[in-house]
Formats: sequence, C-alpha cells, structure tokens
Amino acid sequence: MSAGRSRYDQAAKTQRITKFLVAARESAIDLNLKRFVFLRVLVSSWLTLPFCALVAGPTPAQTQERADILISGGTVVTMDSSRRIIDKGMVAIRGDRIIAVGPASELAGRFQAAQEISAANQIVLPGLVNTHNHAPMVLFRGIADDMALMDWLEKFIFPAEARNVSPEFVQAGTDLACLEMIRSGTTTYADMYYFEDKVAETTNQAGVRGVLGQTILGFPSPDSRNPEEALKYTERFIQRWRGSSLIVPAVAPHAPYTNSPETLRACKGLADKYGVPMIIHVSETRDEVRQIKAKYKTTSTQWLEKLGVLGPNVIFNHGVWLTEEDLGIIRRRGLGVTHNPESNMKLASGSAPVLRMLALGIPVGLGTDGAASNNDLDMFEAMSTAARLQKLVSGNPAALPAEKVVELATLGGARVLGLHKEIGSLETGKKADLITISTEPAHAVPMYNVYSHLVYA
Repeated sequence: MSAGRSRYDQAAKTQRITKFLVAARESAIDLNLKRFVFLRVLVSSWLTLPFCALVAGPTPAQTQERADILISGGTVVTMDSSRRIIDKGMVAIRGDRIIAVGPASELAGRFQAAQEISAANQIVLPGLVNTHNHAPMVLFRGIADDMALMDWLEKFIFPAEARNVSPEFVQAGTDLACLEMIRSGTTTYADMYYFEDKVAETTNQAGVRGVLGQTILGFPSPDSRNPEEALKYTERFIQRWRGSSLIVPAVAPHAPYTNSPETLRACKGLADKYGVPMIIHVSETRDEVRQIKAKYKTTSTQWLEKLGVLGPNVIFNHGVWLTEEDLGIIRRRGLGVTHNPESNMKLASGSAPVLRMLALGIPVGLGTDGAASNNDLDMFEAMSTAARLQKLVSGNPAALPAEKVVELATLGGARVLGLHKEIGSLETGKKADLITISTEPAHAVPMYNVYSHLVYA
C-alpha cells in the first residue's frame, strides 16, 4: 500500500501546483503555436489569434458581402459529402458561421472582411472532435500505468479520486486539459466526470465546444453520496447549461456494472426528459463481459436493451467486446460508438470491431479517453494509432485508410455526438470550428496526399 499511498499524495501535490498554472493562464498560454493554430470563431471568445493578412483587398467598384474573417491561401480539406480539397482555398466567416468555402480566386472579390488571415503553407481542416474524455484526469496522468483496467480503477483511480477530487481540482484539471486539446487541434470533446458544472464553466471560458456528462455511480462518488443525489445534481446541471452555444449537457451513468437497473432507467428517463445525450462505458474489457454475464446471463448491450434504455441519444464508449448480436441492436437503435485505440491498447482491453461497425453503418468517432489511461489528449496520435491498429488486427494494410480516419476524427465524431449538422465539415451554414496545420516542418515535406500527412506524418 505504501506505493499506492505515495501516488495519492503526489496527486494532491499536483492539485496544489496546478493552482499556480491556472492563475498564470492568461500570460502562459501561447496560442501562436508551432504546429497547430486554433481558429474557433466565437463572438465573445477570449482567444485572440495573431495572424498576418494575405488576401488582396477588393476594388471600390465592386459590390461586396460583409464577412468578419477571411481565411485564404491554404489547402482546404472540407470533409463535405464530395470530400472537396481546395488548393489555395478560402473560408469566409460571419459571426460564428461559415458563409462561403471555395477557391480564393473565386471568392476574394466577393467579400470584404474586418480581418484577413493567411493560411499559406497550411492545411485548413475542420476542428477535431474527441468523442471520449475525462478532462480533469489530466491531473492523474502517470499515477498508475501498466496494469489492467479493473486493477487500475479499483486499486488506484477510485481511491485517488476519493482523496483528491473537488470542484477546485476539476476546474484546474479542465483548464489544463483544454490547453492540451487546443494545442493539438481539438475544438469539440465529450466528457464524463464529477462536478461537471465546473468542467462546463471552464470549457465554456476556454471557447471549446463540449458534450459534457455528469457521472453517476451506484456507490458514493466525490460529488454525490448515492445515485439519487447524483441524478438531482445532473438535472440541475442540465437545466443550467441547456441552450448554451458551446455546452451540451449530458447524463453519464458510468457503466452497466457500476449502476443498478433502476438507476440506468432513471438516467435514460432524465436524458429523454430534457432531450440530451446519455453517455456510458460498454463492453470495454473481458472482466466487464464476465461480470455482466455472471449477473445477468447476457451481454451489456443486450442487458441495456432489455432495460429499455437504448436509443439514438445514447453514446457507447469503447465497445471493444461487442458481439454480432450487440452490433445488430446498436444499428437498430441508432446508437453511436466511440473508439479509443490508445487507451484500449495501453490497458490491454482489446481492439474494438471498428471495421465491422463501419460496414454496418454504425456511427463511429475517435476518442483519447482520459489522460490517466492514454496518457495524452492528442487526437492526431489517436488517428495514427487507429489506422495502424486496424491494419494489424485485420491483417489488411488497406483497412481503415487515412481518409476514413480523418472522417472519424471530424464529421464521424460529430455524428456520434449528434452535432453533425453544425460541425465536422467546412460547409456554408455550419459553425466555423476549424484549425490550420503547418506544412512547413521537415516531416511534412513533400506532401503528395493530404490525408496521409494528417494521419501518418
């Protein structure tokens, strides 16, 4: 126990240290990044990005439309239905929405903008969508590695959370997580944790979009003594954030093996009452499969189906050990599944049947999981790992090609979260959630295929 106790003490020390990071945030965050430039366009965003202008101004004789920002000169990867890639493209933005996408040569004279941003020698891409995270757990990064999930949870994470997690801890951890995600191109993420109201406050302040689930457990947790208290907290959380421009509140029962049938039904009822998502870990490990089989004589998915808690507003995290019958239920019920290859590999949980899910038309998005089990929140690493893992397990080098992986990290992830009509591709009318990626580093030269560069380089 001495080794475990020292790790808990280290987590408490990390919490204290992080308070200084939070206080220094305004001066410490350098948003003029070496590789990624975060371009979330929001009316009241606190992000101010220094760029130089490239687009030539229009002639006075032209009648022009007003835009707030023009981003011009880069390789625009739209991820639209025709998968347009526009060399020397332009994205015109008014407010927080895209009003035009096309070649700069065609659009430059059409718009007059207050700010013109050069994207020369850069890829312009929809902001990445991280479909599974536990953001505050960045403060537990490295606390326990090289062990199976159940040992990791029961011997280290649950005790460490009981000793350390507080509203202040959650706020500090989310601050650090948002910085890490912004630096690696993520503009939207889904979360499950405690004191999720603090996660929402910090995420909203950072200008990041979030589908944020308040965790519900069948035993005492850092913010609730029992599931009834957790459900009441969750309802207040939903009422506060419903209608936010950035935050989608959600109900997040941890898993079928950590909640009673009554709690799971109550969670789905609450999600349906307010029209919000329900997020849950399902079939992540063999241990879970054995527990559910022993207790309910079936699989997690089939048990949830029997309880009547599945529907299109439900998001399954992991799904590593889904059976063919499970996949049929998921398809019929219209669920989405998050694939978290790095966490699944590190915990030796297994490899999710991603190729089969895609073949069945099940929405799949990429996630990092929390930094305590990954140990980072870098979606570019998630893309690279996902592609390589499916090639390895299938024995097929053509499995999950680069273009498809980029889709899972953008439009596919947005579809899983129910946000595909607003984000995930660069199209007129959608939110202006986008990033630019430099093509000037040595590892990015030459560029024959933009998808290959994004995933493998």
